[in-house]
Amino acid sequence: MEDLRKAEQEVMASSPDGALMQHAAAGLAVICARVLRERTGRVSGRRAVLLVGPGDNGGDALFAGARLARRGVAVTALLTSEKAHAAGRSALATAGGRCVEAGPDTAVEAWTHLEAADLVVDGLVGLGGRPGLREPAAGLVERIPDHAAVVAVDLPSGVDPDTGATGPSHVWADLTVTFGAAKACLLLPPASAAAGDLEIVDIGLAPHLPPEPLVGRLAAPDVARLWPVPPPSADKYRRGVLGVVAGSAGYPGAAVLAVAGALRTGVGMVRYVGPADATDAVRSAWPEIVAGQGRVQAWLLGSGVDPEADDEQPRAVRAALDEGHPCLVDAGALGLLPAELRSHASVPDRSDRLLLTPHAGELARLLGELGEDVHREEIETQPYRHALAAARLTGATVLLKGSTTLVVRPDGRARSQAEAPSWLATAGAGDVLAGIAGALLAGGLSPFDAGSVAAFVHGKAAARASGGGPIVSLDVAQAVPATVAKLLQH
Repeated sequence: MEDLRKAEQEVMASSPDGALMQHAAAGLAVICARVLRERTGRVSGRRAVLLVGPGDNGGDALFAGARLARRGVAVTALLTSEKAHAAGRSALATAGGRCVEAGPDTAVEAWTHLEAADLVVDGLVGLGGRPGLREPAAGLVERIPDHAAVVAVDLPSGVDPDTGATGPSHVWADLTVTFGAAKACLLLPPASAAAGDLEIVDIGLAPHLPPEPLVGRLAAPDVARLWPVPPPSADKYRRGVLGVVAGSAGYPGAAVLAVAGALRTGVGMVRYVGPADATDAVRSAWPEIVAGQGRVQAWLLGSGVDPEADDEQPRAVRAALDEGHPCLVDAGALGLLPAELRSHASVPDRSDRLLLTPHAGELARLLGELGEDVHREEIETQPYRHALAAARLTGATVLLKGSTTLVVRPDGRARSQAEAPSWLATAGAGDVLAGIAGALLAGGLSPFDAGSVAAFVHGKAAARASGGGPIVSLDVAQAVPATVAKLLQH
């Protein structure tokens, strides 16, 4: 976030006074007019309410409101602070809009305006905000009617700009219009859900920003660029051999699904290591697999493994971790990691070799074993913070599974992928994801790239398989080849 603030200051220093805000407001007004037309059929004659705080986001909203008023929109600004942008207030009044002080004495009037609104523009809090809103802003947000379209300026008010954490009161936007580049909170859960759809207005910041943002999101062209397409001379070994230690007597299906994800992703060969019952199940489903140890380029460890079981799987996991190959550490293997970490005097940086793939409950258990007392609910409230803590404590790259999947490195860099439909919340989906990511590790991608590319493809394959309806995990694996083929066509 500091990079964005610095870029804005550099652009403002080289621009006429107020030009940057006018540029932002112009883009915001165009998008608000489009939203009104899409939601109500026209712009003129509609009602817009601006929720305006003391900062620049409030100024953006006021100047955009003035532009809407000149197009025939009835615009009312509800001001939560006497420090609301003076020039913006004047511009709105000149264009025919109204400003109402939103205090106890005017609460009923403010609520009446909100109830009649076709569009609500949130300009309450900007980059200096923290989770939660205070009065009178919290009361206004609570009164936003369901029928109104909500457009947030730069970010939904009441969320943490840096971590994506939310407080008890915050704006739920249908659309967030941000300027220059996406702020971290717009990509990090849970705030990313509150942001709704995202549109970026170019205000000339790009030359002043670093080439790689702290928090990013892969799009289809990025995934196509990173995908390990085999050359004409490739053989199965050059395409990558993935070793899989997965499954147990109680969970043979996890092994079947993990191998399915890997094979459908295009790995050259899978070497499967597991107990006899699970091996039979995997061989029956996938005759291509080779059972037993051998040369590999990467390991997938832990799906369906019981770390306390009296079988050979925990030993096989530990042996694979010691080999030095890239490893995806999932499910049961996560429980074996703390003991392995305690064998080191300090935490080595293994973010280029280890990819951990917990869900929130598994991450809470892992952090607990590493000395961090945290509950699942806390992780779901601040996932980036806790995934980063795990990355730093283990020296690994961490993929935290969820409706929005985070991939976080120990240096704080992160990617946030949210392509999956809600139907993907089904048993075995994480095993398929592990297979996809493991295959990409074997194909030569770094853990950071393998995790984020896998999350993207996993979500897109689920959407393709679902078609808007229910799915099971094997459906997702079966849809991976067509999903990848479509990506590579562009």
